Amino acid sequence: MTLEKAPPGVDPLTPSVARMYDYFLGGKDHFAVDREAAEAINAISPDAKELARANREFLGRAVRHLIDQGVTQFLDVGAGLPTRDNVHEVALRHAPDSKVVYVDNDPMVLVHARAILADNPSTVVTDGDLREPGWITGHPEVRAHLDFSKPIAILLVAVLHFVTDDDEARRVVAEFRDAVVPGSHLVISHMSPGEAFGDDLAAGQKVYAKSSAGGITFRTHSEVLSLFDGFDLYEPGVVQISDWRPDDPVVQALTKSSSGAIGLAGVGRLDS
Repeated sequence: MTLEKAPPGVDPLTPSVARMYDYFLGGKDHFAVDREAAEAINAISPDAKELARANREFLGRAVRHLIDQGVTQFLDVGAGLPTRDNVHEVALRHAPDSKVVYVDNDPMVLVHARAILADNPSTVVTDGDLREPGWITGHPEVRAHLDFSKPIAILLVAVLHFVTDDDEARRVVAEFRDAVVPGSHLVISHMSPGEAFGDDLAAGQKVYAKSSAGGITFRTHSEVLSLFDGFDLYEPGVVQISDWRPDDPVVQALTKSSSGAIGLAGVGRLDS
């Protein structure tokens, strides 16, 4: 996409984490500034593109698992640009009565998602900030589309690492948890230091500090695990993204990060 085609309200001069992710996934909705930032990340962590794809595959597996648990309501916060196997596509293939709300605060995400999903009654797209769970869960469109008296899956996939303050990240998850009933679920994927050295992590943080997110925090396994407070984790717990119930061991091996920063993921159930 060229600068001349930027939708109203879209800043083509500041890297957008949503557009960078789209670039990593092989999409077309990004600007030169996004490609430059994404390639800077790729230079620091050569597994970046594979990690993005592995994260997308994890999302699909997690949605299928939730369907198997009888969950058909999904609140996808920080949904990003529409690409292949979006939440509603996976969910509707396995449970035609599924309902999905996509939430994002990136203008380009909202423009594209609303255009694509305008005629899909199973989905709603709304503007919202991850840091304001109460605004999201109390939004009239969200409340009209999802029944909060029944279980809901909260999807926080590759977004919490952009909440750089640890206490704020825990607050965000706790507020979402308190807004839903027992039987609801939480899905998280999150960047983690892995075997990356401090200089590489600092370089990556410097790139993201200049992006729309304003920064990124690489949390350890124990820190990511703590975000599931109040939820009972499904096996295998919080693990590398590719290790969470892989469909194919061969694909798992190809998409598993071998060095540098890694992605961690888990799925939990709220029982009380």
